[in-house]
Amino acid sequence: MMSSMRVGVQRLGLRMAATSQPQVVAMMASRHTNNDNNNSMTRRQVHVEKRLEELGVTLPKPAAPRANYNIVCRASGNMLYISGHLPFRVDDGTLMTGVVSDANIDEGYQAARLCGLGIISTLKEHLGDLDRVEQVVKIFGIVNSTTDFKSQHLVMDGCSDVIMEVFGKPVGYHARSAIGTNTLPLDMPVEVEAIVQIKPE
Repeated sequence: MMSSMRVGVQRLGLRMAATSQPQVVAMMASRHTNNDNNNSMTRRQVHVEKRLEELGVTLPKPAAPRANYNIVCRASGNMLYISGHLPFRVDDGTLMTGVVSDANIDEGYQAARLCGLGIISTLKEHLGDLDRVEQVVKIFGIVNSTTDFKSQHLVMDGCSDVIMEVFGKPVGYHARSAIGTNTLPLDMPVEVEAIVQIKPE
């Protein structure tokens, strides 16, 4: 048994000796590169920006604060707290205004969708790569609506739907709250904020 082991070791030594040092270095480098490529593929299984192109979705300009606050704050655990976003139209940058009621619920839905697109635009501006989004954790929406309007949750589907279209499951599948109010700043119909977990750099 010991003799067989010695023969095996000797053969292994001969094979190693027959391989030059540059060849060994090249083999190790190739193996390291392959590992890096595999890790990179694992990290980027979904290419969000390509999905945006496929969907024909155009993002608005990244939002800027309208008062004394930061548009994004990063906390421990790679958590991003995104301030309330307004429904700016993509084509001309103007702000949708007005009060949501049963008569114009579709307009409220579109306003919420614009808020969602604004949040995605802010994420792209802040992260550089939307594939760094680990999980859209929660969406919180406020709908400027009439006192008899009870469908704020359907208005907020405008935001949730576009988040799901862009990020898909499970990344885009989020918790959510929707409430109504009798007024919002700048007479906007909807305001949406978000909590997002990102991948480590």
